[in-house]
Amino acid sequence: MTIERIGTDGDMKKTMEVLRELDGKADAIGLGGIDLYLFADGRRYVIRDAQKLKNVVKETPVVDGSGLKDTLERETVRYLVEDAGLSFSDKTVLMVSAVDRFGMAQAINSQGSRMIFGDLIFGLNIPFPIRTMDNFTRIAKMVLPVVTRMPFKLLYPTGSKQEQESNEKYARFYEEADIIAGDYLFIRKYMPASLKGKWILTNTTTADDVADLKRRGVELLITTTPVFNGRSFGTNVLEAVFLALLGKEWEEVEAQDYLELLKRLDFKPRIERLN
Repeated sequence: MTIERIGTDGDMKKTMEVLRELDGKADAIGLGGIDLYLFADGRRYVIRDAQKLKNVVKETPVVDGSGLKDTLERETVRYLVEDAGLSFSDKTVLMVSAVDRFGMAQAINSQGSRMIFGDLIFGLNIPFPIRTMDNFTRIAKMVLPVVTRMPFKLLYPTGSKQEQESNEKYARFYEEADIIAGDYLFIRKYMPASLKGKWILTNTTTADDVADLKRRGVELLITTTPVFNGRSFGTNVLEAVFLALLGKEWEEVEAQDYLELLKRLDFKPRIERLN
């Protein structure tokens, strides 16, 4: 099996060209840097820009990692508590975007953590923390039908914006938290110079990211996916790989299929003590 990452620097037109070229040739395509779906309370909301990309592809199945996230990241929290002996119940957790990783958010919330949902802060630049799952769900249901129709580049850093230096204007929310969880680009967006003693629970990180977190004083780095050649791969890549291995249509795949494959491959989260 060959796994290839192809970058387009956030260019939608170029992405469509690449997708058309791969259609019917690749076994599966995992969209990176954009979500097809956002979730809240069991409901799925389709992002319009991502749907345009998906519609370009006629034969090859296209995934965004959301199916695997909902399985893998729930299992990650279970593993951390039950097998690794890490407690969330006495921690304040800043979940930078719960609509992007609803399974992780729900699993952490079920541990009795004090939650700060940062969806309005990190997604819409509105400095309003949401502190209960009920309030998050209520607000998400109101906002998501509008947000999913907005240009995706307004919601999430794409292309060269992913390389911009962190802006510390929301540092106070990091300071309040013991654990910062969620998408790494969102975490990095407003990351303060000091994260001394914090835990980071995230997905894709490079060797440079790890070195940066170490300099900032992060105590524990946990990534939900294993490391290959110095970086942890995104769930979009892994879901595409898993779909190819399963040989099923995406609509036919169930959570148990992913769980069984994770077990067979002995997938475990990376837990790295940095300081």
